[in-house]
Amino acid sequence: MTNDPLLALRPWESPEVTSWGRLPMNAVDRRTGALPLDGDWRFQLLPTPDAPVGGSWSSAHVPGVWTMQDTDDRPQYTNVRMPFAEYPPLSPVYANPTGVYERQVDIPAEWAGRRIVLQVGAAESVLLVHVDGRPVGISKDSHLAAEFDLTGLVSAGARSVVRLTVVKWSDASHIEDQDQWWHGGITRSVLLYATDPLRLSDVTVRASRDGSLRVDCVVRDSGGALPEGWYVSGELDGLALAQDAEFDRFNVEDDRVSDFLGEARLVATVPDVRTWTAETPELYDLTVRLHRADGTVADTSRHRIGFRDVEIVGRDLLVNGERVFIRGVNRHDFHPLTGRTVSYDDMRADLITLKRFGFNAIRTSHYPGDPALYDLADELGFYVVDEADIESHDHAHEIADDPRYLNAFVDRVARMVLRDKNHPSVIVWSLGNESDYGANHDAAAGWVRRHDPTRPIQYEGAAKLDWAATGDATDIACPMYASLEECVEHALSGRQTKPLIWCEYSHAMGNSNGTLADHWAAIESTPGLQGGFIWEFWDHGILQGVNDGRPVGRGGAGLYDNGVAAPGYRWAYGGDFGEPIHDGAFIADGVVFPDRTPKPVMYEHREIAAPVRIACHNHEGIVLGNHQHFRGLDWLAAEWELSLTEGGTLTAPAELPDLRPGETAAVPLPFELPEEGGEAWLTLRVTTAGDEVWGPRGTVVCLPQVRLREASAQAPVGVENRFVEVDDDGLLVHPLLVSAPALSLWRAPTDNDELGGLGLRWRAWGLDAPVRKVTDVRRNGGRVTVQAEYATEAGAVRHVQVFTAVEGGIRVEESADLPEGLDDVARVGSVFETVAGLDLMEWYGQGPWESYPDRAFGAPVGHHSMPVDELFTPYLRPQESGGRHGVRRFTLSAPDATGLAVVLDEPRQVGVGRYRAEGLSGVAHHDELVPRAGCVVHIDAAHRGLGTASCGPDTSASYLVAPGVHRWSWTLRAL
Repeated sequence: MTNDPLLALRPWESPEVTSWGRLPMNAVDRRTGALPLDGDWRFQLLPTPDAPVGGSWSSAHVPGVWTMQDTDDRPQYTNVRMPFAEYPPLSPVYANPTGVYERQVDIPAEWAGRRIVLQVGAAESVLLVHVDGRPVGISKDSHLAAEFDLTGLVSAGARSVVRLTVVKWSDASHIEDQDQWWHGGITRSVLLYATDPLRLSDVTVRASRDGSLRVDCVVRDSGGALPEGWYVSGELDGLALAQDAEFDRFNVEDDRVSDFLGEARLVATVPDVRTWTAETPELYDLTVRLHRADGTVADTSRHRIGFRDVEIVGRDLLVNGERVFIRGVNRHDFHPLTGRTVSYDDMRADLITLKRFGFNAIRTSHYPGDPALYDLADELGFYVVDEADIESHDHAHEIADDPRYLNAFVDRVARMVLRDKNHPSVIVWSLGNESDYGANHDAAAGWVRRHDPTRPIQYEGAAKLDWAATGDATDIACPMYASLEECVEHALSGRQTKPLIWCEYSHAMGNSNGTLADHWAAIESTPGLQGGFIWEFWDHGILQGVNDGRPVGRGGAGLYDNGVAAPGYRWAYGGDFGEPIHDGAFIADGVVFPDRTPKPVMYEHREIAAPVRIACHNHEGIVLGNHQHFRGLDWLAAEWELSLTEGGTLTAPAELPDLRPGETAAVPLPFELPEEGGEAWLTLRVTTAGDEVWGPRGTVVCLPQVRLREASAQAPVGVENRFVEVDDDGLLVHPLLVSAPALSLWRAPTDNDELGGLGLRWRAWGLDAPVRKVTDVRRNGGRVTVQAEYATEAGAVRHVQVFTAVEGGIRVEESADLPEGLDDVARVGSVFETVAGLDLMEWYGQGPWESYPDRAFGAPVGHHSMPVDELFTPYLRPQESGGRHGVRRFTLSAPDATGLAVVLDEPRQVGVGRYRAEGLSGVAHHDELVPRAGCVVHIDAAHRGLGTASCGPDTSASYLVAPGVHRWSWTLRAL
C-alpha cells in the first residue's frame, strides 16, 4: 500500500475522479507576468504508475511529449480502435508508461503575502502534482489547463521542488480516442503566477452587435470574508464602464475552494460600434480592475473583445443577423517534430495559411485548443466551433449512458465553456465527437444552455438518426461525410428544422477532395445548406530517421522542405514505429503536408471561396459580383490577364467596382479580342491592395476566369513520302521515346481507391499488368494501323492506334473499346516514356498546380511552365499524382530547347513524371522510390475522378470512366 494519497486514489482507473485539489476553470488570463517553467526538467519514464521512482534521471523538454524525445515509448496511431484491449474504464496494468518530471523552482521574494498558483497547460492523460514531496492535486482532461493553489506549500524567496507525474493510459483514454497519434507527456506550457488574496476569480463578457456591453465579475478573497468597500471598474478603449447599480454584490462562502466570493457587473453602450466578424475582426481592448476600498488596485484582467451576435433563426445560422457560409476545416494540434506540442508561431502560421486560402472557420477537433489559438482566431478572423475533449469512438455506445463517466462529460464541456466564453471567434459549442448519444451528452448540453444561452450547441451524434429532430442535444444538423445528394434532398424536403453544416466532409487523405466545387455549387444555391468543415488541416506525418526508425524530434528543423523529407528521413505514419495495432496512413489526411506546405486542394478551395467572381459575360462586358457577407471590395486590387493559345498572355490594370456584399456590376471588356490567337481566356488576378494581418500587399486572393472564345479545330495534314516506323510488335519507334505509346487503364491507386475497394478490384481485373496481343498491323503509305487486344479478367479491351506522318511529326489516333465488365476503370489513355534530359514541361491548359477531372475548379487555363521533377505531388503514401487537367498542348524540353511537343485533339488529362504507376504502387514511402531518367507521360481520353471514398462518398457518376468506345488523338513533334 502507498502512503501517497494521490496514488492511493488510483485516478487512472476511476472515471468518477475527474480531479482532486484542482481549482475551478475561469476566463481570467494569467499568462502576463507569470513565471514560466518551460525548459528542461529531470525525467524518468516508469513502466507503470505503481513503479517506484529511483535510479538515474534523464532530461525531458517541457512542453513536450516523451514519445518524441528519444524514449522507448514511441508514438502510436489508431483511428477508432483503442491501442490496448482493456474495456472501459480499465487501462493496462503492466504496461502503462508513466513520466515523472521534476525541477527546482525559486519562488520570487516579492510574492510574499500573495496567493501562488501552479498552472499546467495540458498533460496526457492523468496528472498528479507534488511539491516538496507533498501531494497537491490530480487532473484529467488532456487538453485543458489545470491549476493548483500552492500558497500554503511554498514560501516566497525559497526554493521548492515541483514534481509532475503523468500517467499515459487511464479510464480517460477511452474518451480521448480521437483519430490521432497517441502520445504521453506535458503538451502545453507550465507556469507559476501570483495574485493578491483579493482577486478577480472570473470575468464574463457579453458584447452585442448593437454596441451593448455587459461585464460580470466574480471576486474572491482567500483570506476570509471579502473586505468592505471593494469595487470594480473598467474601460474599453478609453471609454469608462459604469457599475450596474441594480446588480447585487454579496459575500458568501464557497465550499469548493474554501474562500468567499462576491459579484459585480459593469455595463456600457458603445456608439458607432465596429462589429466583429470573420471578414472584419474588429477588436476592442477591455480592462477590468478590482479595487480595495482605498482605491488601490488589487487585481487586473485584460481582454480583447468583439461585438457580435450569434443566433439560429429557422434553418439559418446567423452572425450579426447575416446568414454566413461556413468555409471550415478541422484542426488538430500537430507538429512533425514535437507531436502534440505547438508553439504560438506555429499556430499563427496555421491560421495565416488557412486565411490565405479562403477558409473562415475552424473546428477544434476533437478537443479545446491552446488559449493562444483563440486569441489568434479573434485577431485574424475565424469562426470557431469549440469542441470538448470527448471522443469514445471504440466504446461509444457503452460510455454515452455510463453514469461513471457522467462527471467527466459535464466537467470537460463546462471547463471549456468557462475558459473560452469571452472569445468572439467562438460561435458554437461542440459536445465532442463520435461518442454515440446518451444521457451524458444531455447532461452536458443542459449545463451549457443554462450557462451560456448566447451560442448554439452542436453534436453530430445527437442528430445522426434524424437531422430534423428537435429537443435533442444539438441546435445544428452537423452530419459527418453525408453525401451531397442526401443533404440537398433534406434541404428540399420541407422537413428541415435546423441549419445543416457538415462537421466533417471532403476527406483529404492523399490525392483527394474530388467534387469539392460541386459541393459548394450546391451549398450556395440551396437554402438550408450552409457549409462545413473539411477533414482535416494536417497530414500527421512524423519526421523519422530511415535507419534508426526513431522520431527525429526537436532537432529536426531544416530536414524537410516543400512537403518532402530530406534524404535519410521520411514522414512516418501508423505502423512505422513498430506498433502492432495501428491504422496506417489514415493519419495522413490533411490539406497541407506535415511541414504546412499547401496541397493542390488548397488552391481549389481558394477559388471556391473567392470574394470576387465573374458572374457572366457577353461581347460588351463582364459582370462582377461581391460574394462576401460583410465587406466591400476596397481592400482588394486586381489586374486583367488575357491568355491566348497562340498569342501568349496580355495584361491590363483592373478597377474593381464599389460593391456591397451580394451586389453585382457590369464592367467593360478590358481588351479588344484579337481575331487570331485561338482559344481565349480572361482572368481577373485579385490580390490584397494593402497589408493584411494574414498577408502582405499583393497576396493572391483569387483568380476568377471566363472563356471569351473557344478553340477552332485544326487537324494536321498528312504528308507524302514520309513513313512511320513501327517494330514487329506494332510499337512506334521514335528517337525521343524509349517506351512506345501503349494503352493505359491503370493508375497507382490513391488512398481513396485503396480504401474504397477500387484498387483491389482493378488488380483482380488485371489492369495493373494487362497482357497485350497484337492482332493486326497494316501499312498504307505514311499511315500505319495497329490493332491489339489487352486481356483482362473482365474481357478483352480492343485497342486501335493509327499513326500518320504529318508535317514535322506524327499524328496518333487511338480508340479503346472496353467491355461491359470494365464498368469503372482508373483511366483510358496512352502512356509512353521519353529519353533522358527533357526536364522542363510547358503547357497550355489548367494549372500550374495539380488538377483532376473532379478537382479542377481552382486551376486556371493559361500558359504554364514547371520543371518535371516539381510536377509530382509527394502524398505521404506514394500514389497517382501530378496530373494536369484540361491540357491542350505541351512540350518537354532540354536546356538547349530541344525536345518534343504534343498537341491534343481536345483538352485532356495529362500526367508527366519520373515514376511508372507500378513503381508508385509498389512502395510505402518516398525514400523507396527510384526515379526514371526520362519522363513517364500519360495522355488520357478519360480519367476517373478522385472522390473521397477513403472516408465518405466516392466521386459523382459523371466523373466515372464508363465501358464502351473511347477515342482520342494527339500529334507528336520534335522541337
